[in-house]
Amino acid sequence: GGDAVSAARAVIQTGEFDYAWNMQVEDEILLRLEKGGKGRAEIVSGGNIEHIQVNSTDPWTEIDGERSSVKSRHALFSDPAVREAMNLLVDRKSVQDHIYGRTGVATANFLNNPERFRSRNTRFEFNVDKANQLLEAAGWKRGADGVRAKDGRKLKIVFQTSINAPRQKTQAIIKQACQKAGIELELKAVTASVYFSSDVANPDTYTKFYCDMQMYTTTMTQPDPQVFMEQFTSAEVSSKQNKWQGRNISRWRSDEYDKAFRAAESELDPVKRAALFIRMNDLVIESRHIIPVVFRPRVSAQAGKLRATLSGWDNDLWLLRDWYREA
Repeated sequence: GGDAVSAARAVIQTGEFDYAWNMQVEDEILLRLEKGGKGRAEIVSGGNIEHIQVNSTDPWTEIDGERSSVKSRHALFSDPAVREAMNLLVDRKSVQDHIYGRTGVATANFLNNPERFRSRNTRFEFNVDKANQLLEAAGWKRGADGVRAKDGRKLKIVFQTSINAPRQKTQAIIKQACQKAGIELELKAVTASVYFSSDVANPDTYTKFYCDMQMYTTTMTQPDPQVFMEQFTSAEVSSKQNKWQGRNISRWRSDEYDKAFRAAESELDPVKRAALFIRMNDLVIESRHIIPVVFRPRVSAQAGKLRATLSGWDNDLWLLRDWYREA
């Protein structure tokens, strides 16, 4: 029970417990707990990515008994200018500096590790002025209420994530930037056990994606990216038909992406194979349906005398037999 901060405190500060996993806690709090505490935060590099998904389908219209159906298009995000503007309104550096610190590195890539698969073709920028110019040029004009509109549609967007302090603070940073660009962002926070539930009757799961944008971390469980990058293939689209178990949650689809993925499945040359995964990453990023925020190393809380061998590519207990406590 309890939350991540309570778990971190019980290990690092009070020493009531020896270990706690997945510490999504602001680094400022971790550093404060470590000062004079009885434990430490252990940070291990891996491939997990905190990102925003921009819905390519319409979450507000039901088609054949299904919202966010691939048979629909999003009323606002079908305009590339709106997606590009949203990408410019995510202040990744502030999210890293003021929230995640050591535990989240600002990035423009979805696929960040191992290094040979990391694209050098992408970059991120926070620029409210440029976002305003893009929207203005695309015909999105400010109304009397300051919110932009075009063809009778207002730039009103519902942005959901799970309940925890770093995510709510990230939402607030993005909302502030959106206000300056004439976008009204409604923030929604869902209890994690509900948000990440597989209950098909639950309308608030991330796999149903019944909102305009959402944010969470996708975990990369092995250093080879094939399974990780399969999630953007057309065959993996989350839908009513597969009980929302498909891994392509954003519903973004690309024939070029599918072709590159199929080629990577059978490519034996490691250099050519890496190039294919880099191209896949770039296609995802260029679509602006996926906006990376921070690359998240694994963070655990450990008692001061505990020595636990951890990996960014396996579960925390993969080498439990070798854990020991110093005398």
